[in-house]
Amino acid sequence: MHLLIAAAGSGRRMGATRNKLLLPLSGQPVLAWTLQAALAAETIHWIGIIGQEIDRSEILDLVGGAPKPVVWIAGGDSRQESVERGLAGLPTAAKHVLIHDGARCLATPDLFNRCAEAVRGGQAVIAATPVTDTIKKVDESGLITATPNRAELWAAQTPQAFSVDELRQGHREARANGWTVTDDASLYERLGWPVNVLDAGPSNIKVTTPFDLTVAAAVLAERQG
Repeated sequence: MHLLIAAAGSGRRMGATRNKLLLPLSGQPVLAWTLQAALAAETIHWIGIIGQEIDRSEILDLVGGAPKPVVWIAGGDSRQESVERGLAGLPTAAKHVLIHDGARCLATPDLFNRCAEAVRGGQAVIAATPVTDTIKKVDESGLITATPNRAELWAAQTPQAFSVDELRQGHREARANGWTVTDDASLYERLGWPVNVLDAGPSNIKVTTPFDLTVAAAVLAERQG
């Protein structure tokens, strides 16, 4: 099983002047926690880190002596372009791939393994969690226009797991048609291909703001006893 980690994060919403994945969290960079979980997942045998050249040295220092192959892949100007480059950098034998945001540093080895087993079984699958808030659809003026049925709503997360050939085709279609998407499952949706959700539980948050760092530190402290 091959894993691509999107690691070209910015620090804008974090109020930082550098890649948020290199900010400290419980004694080590955010990305280090993501990498530890990926390296501990029995199903993962190869990892590609997609990032920006300015961060290359510091990120690769985190995986020195790793027990699995870890390679660097130069990212693009957007997440979509970066994943496309990551797919181009996969070994030729790769049949299935997991795409994961480096900022989801609380993902566990078990979550990676569950996603890997699902895609090996023939499914395209994304980690997700049921929405617990009541969601409002709002127009440009701030007026509420609809309240979707919460029972049908899930918050999309990563890892997301796909057939390599299918996902490459999805990205080719996106480029040809000028589609812009925020996650890879959206490509499948546009093409009418099925994607299943896999319940990741409540802790698989994406570290985006300073408050998220506080929450992540609390979760890690609880896990470490």
